[in-house]
Amino acid sequence: MRGRIFLPLVLLLNACVPASNPDVATRAALDTSASSLPPMKSFATSLPEAPVRSNNDLALDFIELSFQMESGRSLPVLTRFETPISLRVAGSPPPTLLPDLRKLMARLRSEAKIDIREARSGDANITIQAVSREDIRRVLPQAACFVAPNVTTIDEYRSARRQAKTNWTLLKTREKIAIFLPNDASPQEVRDCLHEELAQALGPLNDLYRLPDSVFNDDNVHTVLTGFDMLILRAYYDPALRSGMTRGQVAAALPAILARINPRGAQARARFATRTPTEWSKAIQTALGGRSVSFARRQAAAQEAIRIAGAMGWQDHRRAFAHYAMGRVMQASDAEMAQKHYLIADRYYAMSPGTRLHRAYVATQVAAYAITKGDGNRALRLIAPHVDTAIQSENAALLATLLLLRAEALELENRPTEASGVRLDSVGWARYGFGPDWAVRAKLREIASLNPLKGS
Repeated sequence: MRGRIFLPLVLLLNACVPASNPDVATRAALDTSASSLPPMKSFATSLPEAPVRSNNDLALDFIELSFQMESGRSLPVLTRFETPISLRVAGSPPPTLLPDLRKLMARLRSEAKIDIREARSGDANITIQAVSREDIRRVLPQAACFVAPNVTTIDEYRSARRQAKTNWTLLKTREKIAIFLPNDASPQEVRDCLHEELAQALGPLNDLYRLPDSVFNDDNVHTVLTGFDMLILRAYYDPALRSGMTRGQVAAALPAILARINPRGAQARARFATRTPTEWSKAIQTALGGRSVSFARRQAAAQEAIRIAGAMGWQDHRRAFAHYAMGRVMQASDAEMAQKHYLIADRYYAMSPGTRLHRAYVATQVAAYAITKGDGNRALRLIAPHVDTAIQSENAALLATLLLLRAEALELENRPTEASGVRLDSVGWARYGFGPDWAVRAKLREIASLNPLKGS
């Protein structure tokens, strides 16, 4: 699988970029114990939403996710673990990894019905090796985490990375897989890597831009496994499927599987979402390519993404995302034009099911602009609907950003006591979302600098 593209979707959040090896499943690239800040907060429970599509659409999504890699290479057969799955953690894991892992494994057992347990000792089917970001980058320079078959350690992968044993397309079944996570990233980045890479270690290796409610999507809006993802994994491990089945055999079995595990999907109307042209994906990646790409190229690419979306007749989140990308491109040079594109993006997101989290990201941009204009009342109205969305999505970085924006808006409205309380509340979430004290304090300064009462 190709490396995941980590596009900058929320105000000044850390972004990651694709790995250089197109057939490695990756997430592109702390000491939390000693701190003078308020205690770190974390999410106690998961409240995933049910999938928003019909079983007909789910079957098509399952096939495309399961029989192709992001690089475009076909996978000839379905592969999965055929025995109860054991998992162990090796290396030097950060303190938050094991609690987050155990919570995720409990979800996999209850929601996806996968028999997965921690290994008491010795070897395991899945090894999660926590290493430094530098160790990962020595192997894949632009990756923050990745998953590989038939290896256990990063040194073993380095030696075997171009051999048949680590080639996903040659795999017949899954017996041993390694996940390499950074142990010096923010707790949220480690957790996000954990969710995405463990999902790939267990199931599909592809990403589809057309999925609005999934981590199997290069837009990286969702960072923890969704109700859709759990349903896909549950189908992946249904007794009616097995390793070695061809695309046709799996397609023939899926209707009965989905009717059994997702009966409400049988009544839903099929949307038959179109495939995403490679040209559109490339345009989006270029538009959000960061400083390595010139402004002129980024602007032209964003315009091309908008053009393709219109030509395809899209009215969904992909058309919204193209306008969002243009907003990001224009933000530094023409803030008013950027706002127009953000508002167009929000309008298309509102027309597309499963995009509440997408709209929360847009709200950070629009609310931030309102604060720079001294309009605290409008910023508060923009922020209000999205705080619960950030909580439900378990996105501490987004939640902290929304709360910090709310604090500045409250100060603009001459409500300093409320502002102080909201800002204090945000810090615990920021510690989970952004990591070390210096990063949290930098985030506080960045958001505060938007407030015209405080200067630049």
